[in-house]
Formats: sequence, C-alpha cells, structure tokens
Amino acid sequence: MQTHEIRKRFTDHFVKAGHTQVPSASLVLNDPNQLFVIAGMVPFVPYFLGQQTPPYERATSIQKCVRTLDIEEVGITTRHNTFFQMAGNFSFGDYFKRDAIRFAWSLLTNPVDEGGFGMDPERLWSTVYLDDDEARDLWLEVGQVPERIQRRGMKDNYWSMGIPGPAGPCSEIFYDRGPEYGVEGGPEADEDRYIEIWNLVFMQNERGQGGGKENFEILGELPKKNIDTGMGVERVAFLLQGVDNVYDTDLLRPVIDRAQELTGRRYNAGDAEHDRLFRVIADHTRTAVMLIEDGVNPGNDGRGYVLRRLLRRVVRSARLLGATGETMGVFVDTVISTMTPSYPSLADDAQRIRTVATGEEQAFLKTLEQGTTLFGNAVDSTKSSGRTVLSGDDAFTLHDTYGFPIDLTLEMASEAGLTVDEEGFRALMAEQRQRAKDDANSRKSALADLSVFREFVDRGPTEFTGFDELVSDAQVLGLIRAGVRVPVAHQGDDIEIVLDRSPLYAEAGGQLADIGTITTAAGAQIVVTDVQRVAKTVWRHQGTVATGEVAEGDTVTVAVDPSHRHGSTQGHSGTHLVHAALHQVLGPNAVQAGSLNKPGYLRFDFRWSGGLNEQQRADIERVTNEAVQADYAVHTQVTDLETAKKSGAMALFGENYGERVRVVEIGGPFSMELCGGTHVASSGLVGPVTLLGESSVGSGVRRVEAYVGLDSQQYLAKEHALVSALSSSLKVPSEEVPARVESLVTRLKDAEKELEKLRAQAALSALAELASSPERVGAVRLVAAKAPQGVTAGELRGLVTQLKGRLGAEPAVIALFAVDGDKVPFVVAANDAAQDLGVKAGDVVKAAAPSVGGRGGGKADMAQGAGSDASGVDGALTAVRAEVARTVGA
Repeated sequence: MQTHEIRKRFTDHFVKAGHTQVPSASLVLNDPNQLFVIAGMVPFVPYFLGQQTPPYERATSIQKCVRTLDIEEVGITTRHNTFFQMAGNFSFGDYFKRDAIRFAWSLLTNPVDEGGFGMDPERLWSTVYLDDDEARDLWLEVGQVPERIQRRGMKDNYWSMGIPGPAGPCSEIFYDRGPEYGVEGGPEADEDRYIEIWNLVFMQNERGQGGGKENFEILGELPKKNIDTGMGVERVAFLLQGVDNVYDTDLLRPVIDRAQELTGRRYNAGDAEHDRLFRVIADHTRTAVMLIEDGVNPGNDGRGYVLRRLLRRVVRSARLLGATGETMGVFVDTVISTMTPSYPSLADDAQRIRTVATGEEQAFLKTLEQGTTLFGNAVDSTKSSGRTVLSGDDAFTLHDTYGFPIDLTLEMASEAGLTVDEEGFRALMAEQRQRAKDDANSRKSALADLSVFREFVDRGPTEFTGFDELVSDAQVLGLIRAGVRVPVAHQGDDIEIVLDRSPLYAEAGGQLADIGTITTAAGAQIVVTDVQRVAKTVWRHQGTVATGEVAEGDTVTVAVDPSHRHGSTQGHSGTHLVHAALHQVLGPNAVQAGSLNKPGYLRFDFRWSGGLNEQQRADIERVTNEAVQADYAVHTQVTDLETAKKSGAMALFGENYGERVRVVEIGGPFSMELCGGTHVASSGLVGPVTLLGESSVGSGVRRVEAYVGLDSQQYLAKEHALVSALSSSLKVPSEEVPARVESLVTRLKDAEKELEKLRAQAALSALAELASSPERVGAVRLVAAKAPQGVTAGELRGLVTQLKGRLGAEPAVIALFAVDGDKVPFVVAANDAAQDLGVKAGDVVKAAAPSVGGRGGGKADMAQGAGSDASGVDGALTAVRAEVARTVGA
C-alpha cells in the first residue's frame, strides 16, 4: 500500500466518523519554544490549553513534523527520520477513551476492501498506564486479548508537553514483526521487534513544575477531557509495504537508488558505514525539501542553520560514497517526485526549491576546498611538532568554524599518516550541544498566557474598517493592563484595548501597524502606538491613556494618523511594484522571501543566487518608476484561494492562507498578489522610487531597499546637492564627476603604494644595521628588535623574510615586533641551519607571546602572533633570547 493511499485511508476513516479534516500547518510556527513543528498536536495547543475555543469538537490531520536535536544519529539505525508525518485524530471535550480506542483498532484491523489497513489483530499489542484499568478493559472490549496488553510506567505511558499544562496517561499500539526481529515478550522485552505505530493520549490531568518524564506533580483533572493521538505514517508504510524499515519504502528508497547510480556504491552490500551515508542522503534531502517549501532558507543561525547542516551533510555523504560532481539537483527532483502525490504544491514550487538547495551545495563545495587547505596547514603543524595525532581542537575548529566534516577529517588524516583525537573532538561537540540544549531550555517555559483574550477570540474577529475609512466609531470590549483585564484605565496607564471594530491596521504581511488615537465621548484620549493580532483575528491596540479615563463598554472614536497611513500605503504598494519589476528584469524565480514597509521606506527580500549587476539594478528601478509614471489603478477583490491562484495572483511561499483571500491588482497583469495590507488608490501616488542598494541576507536570498514618495525626493535632492558641490570643487561638468573622482582615487592609491614602498625601504635600511652586527646566542646569530614606527602587521612578514636572506646560511633567527594601533603583531623566522640546532620559530613565538598579552604559532621556519600590550615588547624580546639560548644550550 503506497504512502499516499495510507494517508487517504486515515483521513477518510475519521472524516466518516464526524471529524473535520484540518490541513497540515507549516513546519515553521511563530513559537519561541520550537524551531519547527515537532508533533502532530502542536497546531492544536491553544485549544488544549484553553487559550482559544476550537471551531470543531472533532478534528483529524496529517501534520508535517521535523525533529533535528540528534541529527548526527540519523542513519545509524533505520528507525529515525528528521522529517516524518504524524496522522492524528483529536477530540476537544467530545469523545474520550472508548471511541479513541475503537477508532484506532477498527482502522488498523478492518479489511483493505472496507477501507482499513488489514493488519492481523494477533500482531498488535497494546500498552496502558500502570493503574489505567479503564483503558485495559476498553482494549478487551474491542477484541484485544489480555496476554497482549502490558502495563507500563510514567516514563513510557504518561504524556505531557514537558512544561506545566495538560497531561495524561496514554495507550500505545505496537506491531509484532516476528521472531526474526527479536525476542518474545511484547514491547517490554524488545522494541525493535515490537514497533510502536500509534499513541493514544488521554488528556485528563494538569501537571505542575518539574523536569524529565517522571519528576513532576499531577495537580488534578482538567475541566474537559480531550483526546490527542498520533500514528506514524512512515512506520505504518514500511509494515504495509512488506519491507524492513522506512528507508525501503516508496518515499525514501527512490532517493537511495539514485544515490547508488551517482556514486557507484551499493546499498545493503555489507558495509554499515556506506549504508548510513545512503540513509543520511535520503532522509536529509527529504527534510530539506520540505523546509524550503515552507519558506526556510540556509543561514548561520536558527532554522536556517539546521537546513544548512542538513544540505551539507547530504553533499558530504555523497562525496564520501564516491560522487565527484554536483548531486543535489538529482536528489531534490527525486524527493519532489515521490512526495508530490501527498503535497501537490511541491510540483509548483520545484524550481525554487531546486535553486535554493543546489545553491547551498555549490557554496559548500567551495567551503570544502578552503577546508582542505586549512586541513593541510593543521597537518603540517602537527607533523612539524613531532606529533602523529591531529588535535581534537583542530578537528573541532575545522568542523565548527569552516564547516569541514569530521568524516572527511578522519579520512584525510589517515591518508596523511595521522590519527585524530576523536575523543577530544567529541567532547567539544558535546559541550556545544549542551550549550545549545541549555539555551533551548532557558527559552522553554509555560506557553505565553493569552487566555485573557480568549473571550474576545471566541466572540469573533475585530471588524477592520480601515480599507474604506480612517475614522470609525467603536465600542471598548476589553482593557488589559500588565496582562490582567481591568474595568477602567486612567491617565498615564499603558494599556491594551480590544474594540469591536477599528480602522487601525494591525501589523502583518511586512506592513507595520498604524498609529492613531482612541477618543471617548467624555474627551479622554488614548495614543495608540502599535496594533498587533491575537489568533490572527482580534486587534490588540497598544497605547497610553493621555488624558482622562476609559472604561469597558465606552463608545469611542478611533482615528488613524493620515500622514503615517499614507506613507505606509506608499511603501506597501511600492513593494508590489518592485516585486513585479524584479520578475520582469530577472524572471519568475525572483520570488518574495520577506518584506518590510513603513512610511517612506521599503525593504524587499527575494530568492536569487547571486548579486545584481549595475545594469540589473538600474533596470529594476526604471521598470518600477515606469509603473509609477503610468499611474495604474489599484483594484482589490476577495475571492477563494484556488480562483485567485488560477488568475495568476502570486502567493508568499510558506504562508498559510484561508479559504477566502484578498487579491491586490496594480495595472492589470503588471502586478497581482495575495495581500491583506493597505494600498494607494493608484500607482502614481507611490511617488518616485529610489533604490538605495542591494545586498545578501543569506544563502540564495538578496535584499533591495528603497525610498518612496517624499523621502525619495529628499534623498535625490541631497544626492543632487552633493554632485553639484563636487562638480564645483573639481571644476568639471556634473556628468564628468564620476570619471574625475575615479582618476583622483587611482592617483591617491598609487601615491599610497609609493609611500608604503618608501616606508618599507626606510624600515629595512634601519634594520640592516642590526643584521650587519647580530647578537650571538651560542652558535646562532639573533636579530631581535622592535620594528621602526609605522611598520604595519602586513609589512612585518616581508621585512623578516628579507632580513633572513641577508643573514646567509649560518644558523640565524630573526624576531621583529611592531606596534600597529592597539595591536602588537610579531613574526619569528629560523633558517635551516638554526632548525638543525633545534630552534623552531613556532616555539619561539609561543615563548614570547605572553609578554605582550597575545598568542600565536606556526611552522618551524616561520611563525607569527599578535598581542595587545605594547608595554611588554621589551619583555617579549628577552623571552626570545631566552628561548633560543635554552634550545641551543647557550
């Protein structure tokens, strides 16, 4: 049974049982506690916590999930995936244990021709919490036999979110794969043979503070008993497809097959390490594709860093298996092909996903080249010091700072005749993971308490009147001060106000909130400085009571600051014009990745693999301003999502839209986007648009910034004044200013180079006297000195090299220290004859560095360092003499 068929049967089963089908939420949630959705129940948390009233009593969903805490463990066994699909059914105060058990049992055991999975009941085992006799009796009621029911403790069969909140006993369903997979005795004896496929959580209690799975107090029962279940789609798939594990299913095996073709290696051919690498490729590619689909881009922190690690582990695994060229595009195309039956949007977004993934592959291949050079330096340093073990610190630095994989470090070290201090490396990695875990725990606390707004969410959405008017009458529904609802707010109070209707725009879609005032009939006034949304439907007006007092139930007049709103609409409409211009100049792949617009300014992020040239930037600005000049009419309409997409309206990737959407059209086909923001009446009102610049904000993402309207005019006026002043000073026409400035800059650079050359000659001349009469330290001639004033760190190495040449073939050591601003750079060189006596430049640097508060190192012939204490230079020179004398026994 194919995976998409398993998904369909699950959904059909529960829809027939009266459940509302809920689409999967995005993998990315606006939740500070979680990078990604990690369980099927996560989107329903506000309902379970009582923060919002669910719009249905029964629901079913198949939720996309990603867990990446132990990413290095992926592939070692065949049970773990970073991306998985959790099929669930949920009850909010409706049915409880009896129906939850009945629904699960019937789907698993009903014949295939009746819509079930057709599993043999004799293969199914059930577990219940220690004292949950009710659940045990209900399992017997549906046909389970006593000998296949096991009781387990809190660690295994009691569920909570890990923080104070809903909790309860659970009952798990396991499938017996047979004696060839392990010992008899049920899940208690062997969870490799007995595979968990479904967990039924009976959410009936409230838990208190405490850590771990067992160390917390049960405070009592919840007012309403809920059901939360999760069936692992991938696990059921490998059982129903008659294969050994998830990596042989219809979703992952095709990727492994392509990897075999590209690498020439075979999967399941007796090499455990190769098998692990194949599994990493399959798992990580699928996860990466799903994350990119939901709007994540490779980066250096947060979600972006997770995606980057996944993609780079795919590249590294393919190379370790023998791939020599780029492979990511093939793997991504295979994943999209296998996952599209369940996620049709992947086909529409395939080109963008491929571009992001292959762009990261290309960047990482360059990193590997750099890492290979750095690895070579580490090997040279290790061998020159007489060691045969590459330090764990070196391996960790290569891995953490430069992205150089430990697997390649081990392989290349072996080829160089070295081993690696893996224990030291693992210890440093463990420290890093612990820091990350501690940071996550520090952010993990009880979910933000928005229950004070629940009544307003249940009442219905705030009526937004701001599309049609800037002043509206409204009623005060609630006042919140410091998170607590109050009946009255007085002058000076900082408050949040909930109204039944409002013309003030609440921040969303990149557009900042309106500002304005709320005035009571008695003349009290609240200055509104921000408007945010609760559950996307209720407006939270944040402000300060400037005069008088306001009470719940008051009738008020709400006014938008018209100047601020006009600037915001200019910025937002300007963003749409820039987006359309990007499509005309760069093509349809330049799609939106984020935006910010506020009065007079816009910022637009878009997916693109490289920087824009001067002509492209000029063309984007020209096309945008041509649309302004054309004064296109701006039209809006509300329609259903499918109709909007068919009409050509662009949607933001990763954004969840409702069934009804608002389409903003500027100039017919010129620009058409799904958008809930405010806009000008015609494109001419945007005013001139001036691009300020273009830059990178992450792998595969570029950013353009621009002024609009009056801000644009003021900016251009300043630029004009600057050019006029330069034209006057340089005594050339304004159109010749760039060429004249370039000529002056070239002359200045030439003069600086000549000055540097003269300074270096002067320094060398001053040091030549020292070289002509060096100190004698035993058999070694030593030049140890402070470089002349003005010598920079960049010049120091060249001076040392020249002095070394002047001293000839007899044993010689040169040590020069400079003071360059607040830095003290220093370089030490030892010629071959000095090295034969045992002198190593790296050892001399290490001996001298502490005197100037620094550190350094290098090879036996040349080493360098830097410090920050110029007062210690004399002490450092003494340390140089002492180290050379110690080495040669003088």
